[in-house]
Amino acid sequence: METITNLIRKNILSLTPYSSARDEYKSNQGIFLDANENPYGNLNRYPDPYQWRLKQLLSSQQKVGIQNILIGNGSDEIIDLVQRVFGEPGQDQIIICPPTYGMYEVYANINNLKIVSIPLTENFQLNTEAILAQNAKILYLCSPNNPTGNALENLEYIIENFKGIVFLDEAYIDFSEQPSLVSKIQQYPNLIVSQTFSKARGLAAARTGIAYANETIISVLQKVKPPYNISQLNQEAAVKALADETQFQNTVKVLKSEREKLKNALQQLDFVTRVYPSDANFLLVGMENATAIYEQLIEQQIITRNRSSVVPNTIRITIGTPQENQQLLYALQLVTI
Repeated sequence: METITNLIRKNILSLTPYSSARDEYKSNQGIFLDANENPYGNLNRYPDPYQWRLKQLLSSQQKVGIQNILIGNGSDEIIDLVQRVFGEPGQDQIIICPPTYGMYEVYANINNLKIVSIPLTENFQLNTEAILAQNAKILYLCSPNNPTGNALENLEYIIENFKGIVFLDEAYIDFSEQPSLVSKIQQYPNLIVSQTFSKARGLAAARTGIAYANETIISVLQKVKPPYNISQLNQEAAVKALADETQFQNTVKVLKSEREKLKNALQQLDFVTRVYPSDANFLLVGMENATAIYEQLIEQQIITRNRSSVVPNTIRITIGTPQENQQLLYALQLVTI
């Protein structure tokens, strides 16, 4: 693997970041006449551009340094930032392993990066040999994977041997038996681990994502991101969510239990051909004539996700509350195919 600085775009390395008013004066005390803010109101001040309080809590929980953490406006912003830092438009390429999260490809098209598609195997695992044979700047891996739900194997072998940046999306890691690789960011300098408050923490509306990586990567991502990318309201919501560990653990426990119950119930339906193994908060379900069933569920105001375009005849079902899951099962008993 090349050194990290050799992977970064040259204009990004030499970039002088924008210096906000809060860079020049960091105290919370004083009469603030420096940022052209309205002096009246409850939300009149710009938020902390470095999200120090939130990073302190994450640092303590994850046992990593504050300098190893970046907060993004959702994980999507982090996906985009990584491409803009490492991908030379019109020249460099990324690797995706479909079926997987679609925004990796969308941002590559926006950033004018070439896309190498190396599909998962029939068992939804990585084609390790084909991946390592490619010369790409960024490899995007999602584990547990969306939309298949399974944890990916051979991750550390690939990270250790891939010549570019490995972006490991762990959006669903809290529902998995697979351990997070956040603890490996110092061992693997090319590794970026992305997590989110949107899933297990229940803060999808707050758009708060996290990147863990070595200090060199975090520092360059930090100077490329917008100065006030996370609102004060969202920072406070994330801090509050981290403070209630008991509720978090209870929620994850309930959702995992409901995932198992729903899987067992779905397998009893005649038109269900397969319920794929899941380490996430959803199930990918093979069905006869999945599109027709999807549309009939919508008629009953049960909204799932038709994934037949990426995995033929499948519907992705998010795990709801026990009551919502029962309503889903009742609605499925009424469908005709």
